[in-house]
Amino acid sequence: MKLATYNVNGVNGRLNVLLKWLEEAKPDVACLQELKAPQEKFPIDAIEAAGYQAIWHGQKQWNGVAILVKDGIEMKEVGRGLPGDPEDLQSRYIEALVNGVLVCCLYLPNGNPAPGPKFDYKLKWFDRLAIRAKQLLEFKIPVVLMGDFNVMPTELDVYKPERWVDDALFRPEIREAFHNLLAQGWTDAIRTLYPDEKIYTFWDYFRNAYGRDAGLRIDHFLLSSELKGKLKAGGVDKHVRGWEKTSDHAPVWIELNV
Repeated sequence: MKLATYNVNGVNGRLNVLLKWLEEAKPDVACLQELKAPQEKFPIDAIEAAGYQAIWHGQKQWNGVAILVKDGIEMKEVGRGLPGDPEDLQSRYIEALVNGVLVCCLYLPNGNPAPGPKFDYKLKWFDRLAIRAKQLLEFKIPVVLMGDFNVMPTELDVYKPERWVDDALFRPEIREAFHNLLAQGWTDAIRTLYPDEKIYTFWDYFRNAYGRDAGLRIDHFLLSSELKGKLKAGGVDKHVRGWEKTSDHAPVWIELNV
């Protein structure tokens, strides 16, 4: 099964890019983040015409997550919204059972400027994610946490790390939260496949970042122990970042023997 995650940075404004990539890459499951569309504006007709079914949690202007699954593969929504704070209305988390695998699509807050209220919200969101992640591991079923984590876990994951030390994506508190999550028993799929290689998933629109390969690795797959041994391949569709009117992220994918 091929799973992909893609921060589309506006699902309607970049719909042609998304559809082109779906046709080219043909993932069985695609988790999307930053839809920037209210629930009723999600382009379900175009997605279905491309051969995919979808569940989504939209929000006006910002955020938004979706899980797309190829026609013919059974998908059952498990829940939407990260547990732990009933007052948090931001659309950042959705779960579905797909082909026996619990797929958790997430869009972790950016957190800038840090310190400040946005960074505090990010830390609290991470705490809630850790609680949910531990619960999921206790179920002893195949689970994958996938999406835009807005975290560069190590210096290998960021171009010129000395420039990012005070950024909310790289501050020590955030990297510690990510490593604590891994310590529960999760496997960073891409880093497992490429332990020493420079791999980026995001390039800013400014200062020719993509052309200079001045990127960040912030889109991740975390696998439960049931899936660790089933990881077959993975990579980044970097060329998609070079398409016209594209997202500042590239799609990231893995293949599992399930």
